[in-house]
Amino acid sequence: MQRIILILAFFGLSATTLIAQDQNVDTEANKKANDADRKVYQMAMRYNDLAVARMKLHELMERNPTNLSYLETLVSLYFEAGQYTSAAVSALDLLERNDQSLVGIEVAAYSLEQLGAFDRALPQFERHYLLTGNLFSLYKTAYMQYSLNRQEEALNSITMIVKNPKSSDEKVGFPKADNTNQEVSIKAAALNLKGMVFMYQKNKTEALQAFNQALELVPDFELAKENVKEAQKL
Repeated sequence: MQRIILILAFFGLSATTLIAQDQNVDTEANKKANDADRKVYQMAMRYNDLAVARMKLHELMERNPTNLSYLETLVSLYFEAGQYTSAAVSALDLLERNDQSLVGIEVAAYSLEQLGAFDRALPQFERHYLLTGNLFSLYKTAYMQYSLNRQEEALNSITMIVKNPKSSDEKVGFPKADNTNQEVSIKAAALNLKGMVFMYQKNKTEALQAFNQALELVPDFELAKENVKEAQKL
């Protein structure tokens, strides 16, 4: 699937971003400790020593509980390291403190999806789409709805994607049989998903129509071609 577009580019954080003044720092000792921890964090990131970087973020979080930038950065580090349980839990903790955090919403959505908790990932994808208008998040919403057997909701989400003019230009990636990746428009991907919904409902005519519409947009769409073969067996 499409590479996750995390809004946080926390790995490229400059010192000035992480070194924002902390509201609760009121002693010279705290200021010095914060400066030292930030320097070690930056060095650890430079050397790709994520364990040390995370440790320093925990220390900064404890010392500066009102500064959520440290928690947001930690959420990002867990996710990028593939520690999806830690990423999900920390992202949900972040959302308890700031329910509008796009970092928290996005990481929670993708981490919960990776953990197979589609029922918990779905509302996060829905929220992300509502806050950002990101079509890929709407596509993921439709896919989660399909996976959870909420087929009518999936069809509604798919219709929204297909009607959006941007869906013809924005891309999503699918793995191919030769282990390469194929990029197609989100509109074609949504039509392919529409065919999958109808195939699940044993509606051969509507399924084939949707798959063929996807292929009209992307004639070499490998997954849609395979789905046509499966639909013809209904």
